[in-house]
Parts: sequence; structure tokens; C-alpha cells
Amino acid sequence: MNISSKSTKAIVFILLILLTGLIIISARMGYVDISLIDIFKIIVSKFIGIDVLTQGVGNSALSDDIINSWITIVIDVRLPRILTCVIVGAALSLSGVIFQGILLNPLADPYTLGVSAGAAFGASIAILLNLGASFVSVPLFAFAGASLTLFVVIFLSTTGQSSYPTLSSNNLILSGIIVAAILSAGISFLKYVADEQVAVIIFWLMGSFASKTWIDVAVTLIFLLIGSVISIIFARDLNLISLGERSASTLGVDTKRVTLILLITGSMLAAVSVSVSGIIGFVGLLVPHMVRFITGPDNRLLIPVATIAGALLLLLADTITRAVLPHEIPIGVLTALIGGPVFCWIFKQGNIR
Repeated sequence: MNISSKSTKAIVFILLILLTGLIIISARMGYVDISLIDIFKIIVSKFIGIDVLTQGVGNSALSDDIINSWITIVIDVRLPRILTCVIVGAALSLSGVIFQGILLNPLADPYTLGVSAGAAFGASIAILLNLGASFVSVPLFAFAGASLTLFVVIFLSTTGQSSYPTLSSNNLILSGIIVAAILSAGISFLKYVADEQVAVIIFWLMGSFASKTWIDVAVTLIFLLIGSVISIIFARDLNLISLGERSASTLGVDTKRVTLILLITGSMLAAVSVSVSGIIGFVGLLVPHMVRFITGPDNRLLIPVATIAGALLLLLADTITRAVLPHEIPIGVLTALIGGPVFCWIFKQGNIR
């Protein structure tokens, strides 16, 4: 079912309302019970600066220490985790849209090019070297590993003379699979020699948003904004590329330049997401297919709706594993358990496109 641009704006508005509501509800849920009204007062007072609102938090029977602990829990513990989850979900979905568009492969996702394996390898090295105590070490190593993997994959998939290099979608996918297989073997070796650090490596590989800070929010948000602007600018070109390289070139699209720019954009979105959250599968693969049922294949409509839908879906999953289940399980495990069967159903119905 294809919809108009006007209908897309309405859908985006509804999804934003749902996302805002889920953020507030998720901020309420946890071991410490705080009412929705108090959550709203705390958030408004901190982000708008109307301190008078915090005077009405709780009731007269509560001490100032309890009220201050509530503010700390909401502002410094729950909200950074929630907003990081929202941004990562949006980034992974946007990356999935980009990869499926430029590779013309319905099974492409942020990990097709081995970016996730590169990030996992880099993070495993940092953990093995006992650098986890440093705030930025593991994310920095993960991002470096993902970035280096991307350049290796591009180098391997480039064909033709040095002055006229070309990128082939099939070569990119094959190179990504080869590099990912080598890195997976490297990760297995690192786990073998890790001894007492092996549990830390395994837990990181399963994905988690625990202990996120406002620095994580700021870093991921910057990359998401950059990626969103670039993808929207090239949304029309992405539509034309789906017609084939020859047709797109005839219509004035520099396919080589656009493919390289979007390839780097999608990979960097996936890299920064994996670097702060670990491996989270099926979001970038599943969400674009789900959204296409509503928007159709037009990337000008698909990009904004899929971005918000990915944020909504991942936040819902993280809220379930954090505050609903009896024991918190890694978010990557939950997304795989839910996303795998759902994707199999979509695939069986023949709706992969």
C-alpha cells in the first residue's frame, strides 16, 4: 500500500507522539516506582528550566533525599539509557534502509558488510587488554574496528583500473561475508585466550544499554543527525538507483559517488550504534520491510517513517527486558528471539521486496 506525502506526515506525527509517550512510560518503569506525573515534572523542570515544577514532586511525606534520588534516577540513570536506545534504534533502521537501497538486496542490513564483526573484534581487544575501566576505551575500539573493516571491505570489492575504480554490490556483499568470517574466527580466538574476561566479552556481544550516559546520547545523536541529513538529500537518487545503474546514470545520477557516500553513511551509523550498545540484530533488517507495507518503496517517505519506527521498536524491546521481565536479558537476545520468527513469517509470505 503506497501513501501520499501528506499521509506520511500524519504517520510521522503519530509515531512521534507514540514515541514520546513510550519514553515517559519507560522512564516511569523500574525498581523504584515513580508516578507519571512526577516523571513529567522532573523532565520538564530539568530540560526547560522551570524549577518550580520540582517542588511538587512526590508528596509532603517524602523527604528531600528521596525526591533528589528520584531526580537522579530519572535524569542520570533512566533517561540516558532510554534516549541512547531511541537513537540507536533509529540509526540501525536508517542504516538498513540505506543498505537495502544501494545494494538492491532485501536481505541487506547494517551487518551485511561485516561492520558488526569489526566492531565486536575491536571491543573484544579492548576488553581483553582490560581497558573496560576507561569510559571511552571499549566504544572507541569498537568504532575503530568497524571503520577499519569498512575500508577493508571497500578495498576488496573495488574492481577495475586504479584510475577508474568501480564498486559492485555483489562484490561488497561477498567481501563483507569473507571479512566477517575472518573476524568471527578472531573473536573466537580472543575469547579462548581471555580467561576471566571471556564473560565480559560474551555479555558485550549480546548487546545492552545498561550504564549509558549523556555522552553516549550526544555522540550517537550527532551521527544520527548527520546520517539523516545525508540520506534525505540523496533519497531521490536512491530511488533512481533502484531502477538500475544504467537508468540512474541516464537520469543524471552519479551512481559511483552516491553509492560510496551512502555506503559510508550507513556503515558509520551502524558502527557508532554497535560501539555503544553491542550487537543488536534484526532491527535494521526487519523495520524497513515492515514500514514498506505502509509507505511503499519511495525512500523519501520510507526514510523518516522507518527511522522513527526503529526507535519505537527498540525502545519497546528494551523496556520489556529492563522493566517487565523478571530478570533483565541482553537486548540483542530479545530482538533476535522476536525478530527472527517475524522475519521468517514475512519471508514465507513472499513480502520481501
